[in-house]
Formats: sequence, structure tokens, C-alpha cells
Amino acid sequence: MADVTRESMQYDVVIVGAGPAGLSAAIRLKQLDPGLSVVLLEKGSEVGAHILSGAVLDPSGLDALLPEWRTMGAPITVPVREDNFYLLGPAGKLRIPNWPMPPLMNNHGNYIVSMANVCRWMAGIAEGLGVEIFPGMACSALVYGEGGEVRGVVAGEFGRNPDGTPGPSYEPGMELHGKYVLLAEGVRGSLSKEVIARYGLSEGRCPQKFGLGMKEIWEIDPAKHREGTVTHTMGWPLGRNAGGGSFIYHLENNQVYVGFVVHLNYKNPHLYPYMEFQRFKHHPMVAELLKGGKRVAYGARAISEGGWQSIPKMVAPGVALLGCSAGLVNVPRIKGNHNAMLSGKAAAEAAHAAIRAGRQGDELTDYETEVRTGAIGRDLKPVRNVKPIWSRWGLSASLALGGLDMWTNNLFGLSLFGTLRHHKSDAQATGRAADFPRIDYPRPDGVLSFDRLTNVSFSGTNHAEGQPVHLRLADPSIPIRVNLPQYDEPAQRYCPAGVYEVVGEGADARFQINFQNCVHCKTCDIKDPSQNITWTVPQGGDGPNYPNM
Repeated sequence: MADVTRESMQYDVVIVGAGPAGLSAAIRLKQLDPGLSVVLLEKGSEVGAHILSGAVLDPSGLDALLPEWRTMGAPITVPVREDNFYLLGPAGKLRIPNWPMPPLMNNHGNYIVSMANVCRWMAGIAEGLGVEIFPGMACSALVYGEGGEVRGVVAGEFGRNPDGTPGPSYEPGMELHGKYVLLAEGVRGSLSKEVIARYGLSEGRCPQKFGLGMKEIWEIDPAKHREGTVTHTMGWPLGRNAGGGSFIYHLENNQVYVGFVVHLNYKNPHLYPYMEFQRFKHHPMVAELLKGGKRVAYGARAISEGGWQSIPKMVAPGVALLGCSAGLVNVPRIKGNHNAMLSGKAAAEAAHAAIRAGRQGDELTDYETEVRTGAIGRDLKPVRNVKPIWSRWGLSASLALGGLDMWTNNLFGLSLFGTLRHHKSDAQATGRAADFPRIDYPRPDGVLSFDRLTNVSFSGTNHAEGQPVHLRLADPSIPIRVNLPQYDEPAQRYCPAGVYEVVGEGADARFQINFQNCVHCKTCDIKDPSQNITWTVPQGGDGPNYPNM
């Protein structure tokens, strides 16, 4: 609000988001110049509270940032020992051999990790170097300079009433100004979205594509546990309804990560991604693994899947986009943490050089160049056609043609397809409800499969009541007036946390937002066919509290 007066603090660099990209940038800045003032702001209640990833970690990013990490007590102790790929049918499975796959798909030398715990460890290193880290500090707005450059952020605003006006315990927060602001918010961050729109950073690029990743941690029978085993599946239960697949990673302490990804460009608005995940666990292969075990945690987040073609321009005056804010995930490898770390390192080096040269508030073009021509570009460009092939022609073509394309890129540095484009956003891909059959999902049994609200209770999610709803409708009439008759209001199904409901029928129908359930996955901001929902940050510290996701 324009009439709010805030105190301000000046730093050399302001970083938003304590994920692998933001932490890498903070660490690298202090490695280069311990005298630089660096502040890192994290909306979660602690570093790691909002971090959810598969994750099989390619250590190349960490090798570049902290070459001695293996002797520094890193929570990275489970090397991949076995790599399995299966094509599933309703009751059976077909093993896809490893030998036809290009070398980039090999997980040898990678590690099964909790990225939440890796980020907690990295935060300790950053603080030891002198980085100021403030968790529970949601960044709710950007601050612009007189020349239109990004000058800083507003952080730590608390106590607004539901209508947005300041309440009796209102705290206006502070403006934190920097010579450069690095946005490492993760997928579809609200400030990154504003920067991309304000400066036209996606002009000439393909629309970004996304998947919804859902994950549970299970403790299983020790007799079935195979530490270091990585399993990926495709096919059932999604079939032709949607692209996607699963992952099952055996980490330490008899725990497994069980995850499921649904590509958000699916057409049938009756599809229910969360229930597809729950149904998947009843496949004989998975059910046998989980039998006698117990689920101990749940979470969800969106995944950037557009790849090389969808990366926006990553710099604007005074600001740079890092990691998943720019969309640096390698889709066929199902990996992005290494690129997030490399992007943070590259942004830090560009910012440091600029500050040393007496610059501020301009574009860090050296960062953009390094991302596109360096290790990140070499990782993403050879796999650029796998996702569009899958989107256009389906799973079988993706396995055959996508595999061929990766091989020709690996062997000859060229593609038979050139660079295929993504044409529609995931919201635009949604079809009319009348054109697609309803899907009958079995009820969760409470043993292998669970209803959404029960699972959300295993995410530690909490939002203080009495604050403004952080899921904003541009037009409150659209869910009932447009989305319900045309699309059977898919928000009821695409949200993996049960945030959205249609209550009542006919003339009495109304759209209800249970924002307290929100796990900050951003799917609604992406998939709503009317693009009527904007995800913004709630007050700091609210949201999920993931243990070791």
C-alpha cells in the first residue's frame, strides 16, 4: 500500500528464497568477497520447511560450489546403487533395459537425498561465511527505483485483516534494498512472475510447461528395503489421459520416497492428479513394497518442464532469475537441483564482478551468457525435444523418438528435429468437460491410499487465520459462472491439498477457498483454465513444514 511507511536496510545483494539456487548464490558471493553484505530471505518457518524435491542429486553443482563437500558433513550419504525403469500395466510391468538409454540417463555417481536437509546444511555454511539468513520473512512486493530497475523487496509484513487493511497488530515489514536482487523463489514464484511480465522476459520464448509432483515418505519393512535403489515408472494408471510417471527411491533408515508426477498439459478436466497418485500405489509392484509400512510425510509442488525453449530472459535491470524461477529442470533426467546450484554460482559471480566494477541496478548479462553457453546449457539443450515429443505424440513416441533424439545429440551434437516448440500453455490445454468422459476413482482405503485432507495433515501445513487469502481471484464470479459449466471447475481436482471446493448446487453453488490447506505447490496459478487465480505469499512462516522432503 502506498501510504505505508517502512524502514529500509541497504545490502550489496538481496536474495529471495533459501533453496539450492539462493543458498548457492549466497555462499559463492561470500567466497568471492567476505566483505560483501548479503541477505537471504526465506518465507518458510525455517530453511528447508518449504523444500520438496525427489530427489536424486547430480553432485556436479555442489562439486563446482564446494569441492570439499564430501568431508564437510553433508547429508548426502546414499549413492545410487541400482537403476530401474518400468512400463506399467494395470497388473503387470515391463522392465525397460538400461543399455539403450543415452549416458545422460545413467544415475551412477548420483545420490538419493532429502533436499530439505541439504538446504539446511548449506544454510549453516552460508551463515558461517557471514550471510544474514532470515526465515519466516515472506517477500510480498518488489521495490523499484526511479529508473524502473528492481531496487529491493518488501519483507516481513504481518497482521493485515482479511480485507487487506492493517489490523491492530500490523507490522509493515521492511524494505531491503540491494545493488542487485536475485530471485530464487522456485517454480512460479510471485515476484518472478511479476518481473517476467513487467519486463517482457518471455517474449519470443515458448510458454513454460509444468508438472505436478506429489510425494510421500514411507517407512517400510526392513526386509524389503534396498538402500540406494532408484525406480522410475511410466504408463499405468495415467495411460493416455495424461503424461507423467512415478519415482520410488530407497534412502536410509528403511525409508522410501514414493512420488508421482502428472504433466499439467492434460486435456480432460475430470482428471484428478492426486487420485491418480493414490491409485498408483495399488499396483501390485508398489503395494507389495509398501505392505506393512506406514506413510510418515506428504507434500506437493509444481515442476518446471518447458526446458530449453521455455527459459525466459533471466535478467532485467537490477534483478536476475535463478534455478526453478527460470525453469532449469532437465525433464528426462528428472533433475534440476544441480542446475539450480550452478545458476546460483553463476549469478553470484556476475553480481560480484559488477559490484567490483562499480555498477548496480543494471542487467547482469554475463549471468545469462553463462547459463546458456555453460554447463546448464550443455545439460538442457540436448534434451530439449523430449517433452514436446511426449506432448504431441504420446509416451511411446517419447520413448522411441525422444531416445533417438538424445542419442543423436549425445553422439553428433545435433537433433533430427531441430528444436520443437511448445504451443499452448497448460491452462490453454484444458478441454471442455462435455468433450471428455468422467473418470471413476476408487475410494482411498486408508492403508495404501488416503484422502487429501488426511494427507495434508502429514505436511505440517498451517496458515494463521484472520490474514488475507493469499490465493486471489481476478474475478470472483468466474469459478461458478465460467469454470463450472465449461470445465466442471477443475480446481476441485487439480489441487493436491483440497483448497478449492464448489459448495451447493445450481443457483446455490458457491466457490470456497480453504487457504489454510495450501501447500504452496502453485498448481492453481498454472492450470486454472481461465487464468483467474494468482498465488501470492501468505504472511511469513506460514505453509507446509516439511521435515526431510
